[in-house]
Amino acid sequence: MNTIVTIGRQFGSGGHQIGVELAKEFGIPCYDKELLEKAAKDSGLSKELFESQDEKPTGSFLFSLVMDTYSSTRFPSGLYADMPLNQKIFLAQFEAIKKLADQGPCVIIGRCADYALEYNPHCLSVFIHAPMETRIKRVSELFDISVAKAKDRIIKTDKSRSSYYNYYTSKKWGDIDSYNLAIDTGVYGINGAIELIKKAIDVKENTVVHNIYDEPFFSSL
Repeated sequence: MNTIVTIGRQFGSGGHQIGVELAKEFGIPCYDKELLEKAAKDSGLSKELFESQDEKPTGSFLFSLVMDTYSSTRFPSGLYADMPLNQKIFLAQFEAIKKLADQGPCVIIGRCADYALEYNPHCLSVFIHAPMETRIKRVSELFDISVAKAKDRIIKTDKSRSSYYNYYTSKKWGDIDSYNLAIDTGVYGINGAIELIKKAIDVKENTVVHNIYDEPFFSSL
């Protein structure tokens, strides 16, 4: 297996559980909060700082100007030094994700990993979602909280993740065009989602992809 699976997820959809169990089945690493520790160690910043900024939106005109070039080149040290702390933290995570992907197949949950690995041919980006009722039930049972509190937590967490993703990437969180595969756990469940991802990995690793514009129809235009 050569595939690196990135998992974006709505809160309460089971994305974390799917990532962990998928990694166990393949015997590969799974990075979620562990990514913060890796980024902290590599950057020299404290893990607590990474936890305080984890998947939280920010804003900076300077950052939006330079982020597009960072995916292919190391960030200029001078500009990096002048950046606000939260942006240094994002860039440290961005670099940590790329380093982990270079080490071999793994599962990476959240943190714009699909964007960091956008040009990695081994990346399979997945988005896990589910109807609100399904997620409310799951969150309410998992954290032993009321339905009202579960719904409020879902809305706030999804808003934060969406703002974070939309700001740092050139894509839209949850949009079908932003991912290779989207799975509704309200329909397929946790186990069904895992099986679908395993099938997608198998197809990806055993299929030669041709440019559609090389097909006869397009060549005759």
